[in-house]
Amino acid sequence: MKDFSVKCCVLGMVSTNCYIVYKEEKEGADGLKQGVIIDPGDNAPYILNRCRELEVRPKAILLTHGHFDHILAAEDIRRTFHIPVMASEEEVTLLEEPDLNLSASFGDAVSLTADRWLKDGETLDLIGRRWRVIHTPGHTAGCLCFYIQEEGILFSGDTLFRESVGRTDLPTASPSEIIDSVVGKLWVLPEDTKVYPGHDEQTDIGHEKKYNVISRYRH
Repeated sequence: MKDFSVKCCVLGMVSTNCYIVYKEEKEGADGLKQGVIIDPGDNAPYILNRCRELEVRPKAILLTHGHFDHILAAEDIRRTFHIPVMASEEEVTLLEEPDLNLSASFGDAVSLTADRWLKDGETLDLIGRRWRVIHTPGHTAGCLCFYIQEEGILFSGDTLFRESVGRTDLPTASPSEIIDSVVGKLWVLPEDTKVYPGHDEQTDIGHEKKYNVISRYRH
């Protein structure tokens, strides 16, 4: 990762991890670094200021899922940089409905439509890397993880946390699906894959296969 960086911003009322991912090399007429923003959950001014400090110009916004604490700043950032928002094709309704994405319950009803709807298994070419889209339903029906094999990193959203997994008592969630997603789709990745989750601290696949709360379901 000599020319590739990941910066975490902890934002909002439930301490959501927003990631600014970028190449260290400056490119283009503006002399800025190309970047991607993952889950801009709140406080758009702070995210924009961090981009200025890091000399990063985002090229896209990736959403791991549509809950309010992962999307509240997405519209302001999209408008500022004129960049696309990308999310799962299974997350259309949840993103659009404030009652489902829980924003209505926290005093700031938000409805969001993505510019590009993503499918399981497709590959995104962003900032000089190939990002594999992994559909991991369970926390919501349209949860996605983003895997960059070249860098050995996974952005897991609220599907996989350090020694835990995302809640399954919210709209479109499923306990059985999140187990299938983690065991069947994430634990097959190399054990040294570094995991950047939607909340709390980083981990890796090897650690989770040993110590995660659902480790007894491993097969």
